[in-house]
Amino acid sequence: MITHTDISKEVQHVSKTLEKGGFEAYLVGGCVRDLLIGRTPKDWDLTTDATPEEIMSLFGEDETFCNNDFGTVGVKFEDAEDPTLEVIEVTPYRTEGTYSDARRPDNVAFGVSLEEDLKRRDFTVNAIAYRIEDEKLVDLFGGIEDIKKKRLKTVGNPDERFGEDALRMMRAVRLAAQLNFAIESETMTSITKNSALLERISIERIADEFQKIIHSDTPMQGIVFLERLGMLNYVLPEIKDAIGCEQGGIHAFDVYEHLLRTCQAAADKGFSLEMRYAALLHDIGKPATRTMGGKNKAYSFFGHEVVGARMTRKILKRLKMPREFSQNVEKLVRWHMFFSDPDEITLAAVRRTIVRIGEDHIDDLLNLRICDRIGTGRPKEQPFRFRKYKAMVDEALRDPISVKMLKVDGKDIMDITGEKPGKKLGYILHALLEEVLEDPTKNEEKYLETRVLELNTLPETELEKLGTAGKEKQATEEEKALKAIAREHKVG
Repeated sequence: MITHTDISKEVQHVSKTLEKGGFEAYLVGGCVRDLLIGRTPKDWDLTTDATPEEIMSLFGEDETFCNNDFGTVGVKFEDAEDPTLEVIEVTPYRTEGTYSDARRPDNVAFGVSLEEDLKRRDFTVNAIAYRIEDEKLVDLFGGIEDIKKKRLKTVGNPDERFGEDALRMMRAVRLAAQLNFAIESETMTSITKNSALLERISIERIADEFQKIIHSDTPMQGIVFLERLGMLNYVLPEIKDAIGCEQGGIHAFDVYEHLLRTCQAAADKGFSLEMRYAALLHDIGKPATRTMGGKNKAYSFFGHEVVGARMTRKILKRLKMPREFSQNVEKLVRWHMFFSDPDEITLAAVRRTIVRIGEDHIDDLLNLRICDRIGTGRPKEQPFRFRKYKAMVDEALRDPISVKMLKVDGKDIMDITGEKPGKKLGYILHALLEEVLEDPTKNEEKYLETRVLELNTLPETELEKLGTAGKEKQATEEEKALKAIAREHKVG
């Protein structure tokens, strides 16, 4: 049962203003569904028989805006104690014409009834209206019963609904993952039949729904649905090569199920979206690099983290993900194998890894290792190993890992050498850092001042090489790995 205490005072104010103006006002869509389930709505949507112009006249131009073809008016609220701006969306009752492109209606008509408005909605659980004034629920399509049975069903003919907007098929999977609902059989059959319509949908809209699936409590369930219903090809086709790619060794699952279980482990622990994408993609390079293993391994995946990082970069670029987000995920995929054997890791290597991945993300790398192990079918990281990883990271973080932590700075170098500000100072600082990363005991003023004088005699080109030695070494190693993989698979 929904009560006034479940609804924000701003929403109640908008509803009351519409009603006092002589218009109908109903909460509708996901917010009503969430209230009936017992969840707190993230967004509030009201529908009314008022036109966009009439809505704006009730609240004033300064408090409203209207900027889409559906007549939606945003009513703005700003709390003096909380500067966060809240927007309550009010949309006139409407019907929609044909969808010739399976994306948007060719025309929209206002001034219809609530019943006509609810008929055009996607799923029955989203087609329930609630009038705040008298606590009246309007459920014309059995949405309340479907909520009780935890199932998703389209309003009317599913072929028609998905023909109107093909993205609704992705939305069905997203809602199933978010709400832990099942998709009703006729609706599921229709999705399988119509999945090719997603070709008409922009990658931005598809990626947005996929992101919500990954950010849900059950991303594994969502991806399984996408694959079984024929939609995975339109968002992440690369992962299909992992289906049936056996691994052997400590792995109880093929690469595909391992990736899904690793992503699910990240979700179970409440990790960030970056972490979930890294978990889902960390072994994406395995199918392309698999060879028969040695005497103790069924298969080998040499260089899969290098190939996987490059694949991740392309995937996230195609999905239009933000640059910094993509770079962080790519780094996690590239270096996820770093903690595979603590007995072979040196503190110098740990320091370099911290530099490569960034101090803010080293804990993410350790947590990815935990999820990776859970994804193998083993319950958790071996405690003694993880303690050793963490201890090495903690020790490495006490040593210099950036030029800011050196005992000399740019001003000191200018005082010692008489050099003016320029690229040469930066090259000298990074050359010093390369030495200190290998041996932190060299981070002493006396040694560094002497070394500055020696480095200052070298040409800038030589200094640049010394300062970028770590990056050059990494690039060389990656190029070797890629060439070896190409030879093994007779490609390139």
